[in-house]
Amino acid sequence: PWRPPSRHAAFSGSTTSPDLRHPGLKKRDELEDMLEERRRSSDARHALRCYAPAVYKGLAPREVSALRGAVLQSDALQHVIGQVSRRELVQEEAAHLLDEMAHRLRLGTVRFFAYVLSKVFKTLFRSVRVNEEGVQRLQQAIQDHPVVLLPSHRSYMDFLMMSYILYTYDLALPVIAAGMDFMSMKVVGEMLRMSGAFFIRRSFGGDKLYWAVFSEYVKTMLRTGYAPIEFFLEGTRSRTGKSLTPKTGLLNIVMEPFFKGEVFDIHLVPVSISYDRILEESLYARELLGVPKPKETTSGLLKARQILREDYGVMHVYFGHPVSVRSLAQGRVKRSQYNLVPRHIPQRPCLAAQALVGEAAFRLVRLQEQAMVLRPWTLVATLLLQNPDGMDLPVLEEQAAWLRRLALSFGAFLDWPDCKPCREVVGAGLALHKNLARVSGGRVRLAVAETPGVGQTAEELAFDRAVGVLSCASYRNQILHVFIRPALLSVALRTANSSRKDEVYTCFNFLWTVFSNEFILCPGASVQDFEEACYLLGKCCAVQESQQDIVMSEGGHATLAFLRALLDPFLQGYQVVCQYLCKETEENLRENKFVPAARNFALQLILAGTLKCYEALSSDLQKNALAALVQLEAVTKVKVGDQVTLKVNRRAASSLEDMLGTF
Repeated sequence: PWRPPSRHAAFSGSTTSPDLRHPGLKKRDELEDMLEERRRSSDARHALRCYAPAVYKGLAPREVSALRGAVLQSDALQHVIGQVSRRELVQEEAAHLLDEMAHRLRLGTVRFFAYVLSKVFKTLFRSVRVNEEGVQRLQQAIQDHPVVLLPSHRSYMDFLMMSYILYTYDLALPVIAAGMDFMSMKVVGEMLRMSGAFFIRRSFGGDKLYWAVFSEYVKTMLRTGYAPIEFFLEGTRSRTGKSLTPKTGLLNIVMEPFFKGEVFDIHLVPVSISYDRILEESLYARELLGVPKPKETTSGLLKARQILREDYGVMHVYFGHPVSVRSLAQGRVKRSQYNLVPRHIPQRPCLAAQALVGEAAFRLVRLQEQAMVLRPWTLVATLLLQNPDGMDLPVLEEQAAWLRRLALSFGAFLDWPDCKPCREVVGAGLALHKNLARVSGGRVRLAVAETPGVGQTAEELAFDRAVGVLSCASYRNQILHVFIRPALLSVALRTANSSRKDEVYTCFNFLWTVFSNEFILCPGASVQDFEEACYLLGKCCAVQESQQDIVMSEGGHATLAFLRALLDPFLQGYQVVCQYLCKETEENLRENKFVPAARNFALQLILAGTLKCYEALSSDLQKNALAALVQLEAVTKVKVGDQVTLKVNRRAASSLEDMLGTF
């Protein structure tokens, strides 16, 4: 339950006080266009220049063959092999798995990519802006400690750009965890391997040998400072523009050498990558609507050359401050317990270590979000989605200027050209995203079809509209981390039975729990998030707060209404999922049938005119809603053989639908 703590006590833990905690009130690094020099000089000279990066502790770089031998002969891997019968065959299998997995870095291949990517990036982007102070911090960290790079993941461009930046600034190239999908790309897959990629399966299942080879490969590189290791905490590209719930498997592996005392420290470096326009924009929307993801192939890559004719605006890459694992673990994990068992024998992390890894994962994703550079179009897209019938251009410009002030007061890292009038800034965003919004007769609206085309069915029209809405929503979603906590409080304020903080917190906490899979809400931090939301809404004069009460101020209506509207698509989408589960007649619904069936149910509501929210068709929203229902015990997952079935508590699902309807 919420209690009225002192302002400073509310922000204990990883934060200090409201003023110090807010990213908008911290000094951020300046951003420089790294392509400016490339446009003035030879790409061939850049690719072939002397490349001599500083390395860990000044040690001579280890050869790939030496790394392979160290992994295969390690005590940890030999211990696992010794537990399996037919040792000789298992040793051969381990060597085969390592060869399938491992990178084979070749400087010649890196130089080739540096040349080609210089051409590609200069064609695609007007500029690629990087915080060079962050690059300098990273360079120092690589020399002092094993480093793990943790970029956000919105596009396939992410890992290419990361390696390109490190090569350009003469930093040690990372070894990158990549999915096995890329191995199917003839030539290109092997070239990625020779530029630092190592390939891992999406799921290991119960394969102890594969897990042992993989984890020892990663830990050997960390222990020896072989190279920075790079992987995506979210596990996969976000199709929605929102950060995904972090996966902790790889993070567990990279933190274990510290827990076991094999290294003095490890530095985790969050990297925030954002785009004016995402290359996979319409592809993502179609995937969310059930269109299968295209298989990665070399021929598919060649067919994608048409994107070189498009303008993708500006790309931002922000290297955050390194996070010390030693500092994170101080007073949290007793490392002496790891001395009770020989280091090479696998052991399950203690509960304190597991909790620390989980908290660190969420904290790192939050750091990514806070350093994410946002462009004016995210504000314009947000306003257009809340006004589906369109807006007069002067009104849109006025509202965008208002929303800019609100976002900045909430700490958004907004790249808005101060030297240009609002009209110009909004116009530039509309011109860049002319496929998503159109201006006609001085009025702006989403570029979605109003009536069916020749031979087009109602279902096909709804699909086309949904593609446009979900594409636009992917840009709005980029700024949701700025507004989500005040938005939850705004909805709670309208629904609570009184202005007492404890009653408002009860509503807030319910919403917080329901949407804990939808947004990055750190487990156990609902009180801190409530206090943060109170602080932010008080800061912009939307609410008045006392020790026991919180009420809307006279001038707070517009702010609170805007924030409530941000959550409306998610509230409606979750209600639709509850409705579907209550009406589903199949007693044991297979989990793999849930998303297509829920989507079809939502589509029928749209065609009948009873639902206007096209975001309810998103598979991401439907999966998150199901996870919330499981968490709230309205749905139970039961595994029968290889199949997972869903058992629905219809009374609980119906009750949740009613409760969401009150918001």
